[in-house]
Amino acid sequence: MSHLTNQPTTQRSLQQIINGMKTSDGAGVKLTRIIGSPELDMLDPFLLLDCFESDEADDYLAGFPEHPHRGFETVTYLLNGRMRHKDNAGHEGVIEPGGVQWMTAGKGILHSEMPEQEEGLMKGFQLWVNLPARAKMIEPAYQEYPPESAPVETHDSGVSVRVIAGTTDNGTTGPVINNYTRPTYMDVSMPGQQRFSQSLPGHHNAFIYVIEGEVRIADSSQALPARTLGILSAGEQVVVESGAADTRFLLVAGQPLNEPVARGGPFVMNTKAEVMQAFADFNRGIF
Repeated sequence: MSHLTNQPTTQRSLQQIINGMKTSDGAGVKLTRIIGSPELDMLDPFLLLDCFESDEADDYLAGFPEHPHRGFETVTYLLNGRMRHKDNAGHEGVIEPGGVQWMTAGKGILHSEMPEQEEGLMKGFQLWVNLPARAKMIEPAYQEYPPESAPVETHDSGVSVRVIAGTTDNGTTGPVINNYTRPTYMDVSMPGQQRFSQSLPGHHNAFIYVIEGEVRIADSSQALPARTLGILSAGEQVVVESGAADTRFLLVAGQPLNEPVARGGPFVMNTKAEVMQAFADFNRGIF
């Protein structure tokens, strides 16, 4: 008779801190590019992470007029403000604070993202998630969820977790379904000097982006301050400790695709030839 032994859970550690770079995109929207910069080109399957945050209307009013995408997914998550999305397939909607739009561009789509406000704070994130070669040319699709559709789990410690994708250790599951990269996407708020732990698939790449406050990963002596991204090592569990003040961060993880990546602006394919074909198709008006 064989005896099974419980192996200890491996904890993830903080591997690297990324500060990002100030830039602009769309029609001049000011933002910080955290993934997709010279400092961090990508973290498979994540191709890009932009944070936009301004209460100066001139920084965001021009928005992101119509532009194409092919071969990956865009995830827009708003903390403050309202953004109207419209595409060439007749789809239109408004993303509100706490709402998320997970768009699968697939074989090609033209869309615009424009502020639905003329003043006040606009704050949020856009994440680009790669698609595997077998899915790059699928039909475009959307998963759009208003704030009330993303469940919020509250702990006795005062910790709260808004779950967009994945499942917490207590069983709260986010609305987004994605069988390509099986992502985890959680927005975690913590009072000062608390702990939060979450299991993750050991082979998934993962990061934490600190929105406010500061955190430490496991027993690390190195603090991860606000407006920085921390790349996590491999492991089956992440333990986060908040600093003295209230803290908020994103926890994001996904299954790496381990495929070649060829980029050409708004197109992400596996080969340069496929990128050139995307430009040719766009110029021929077949998106």
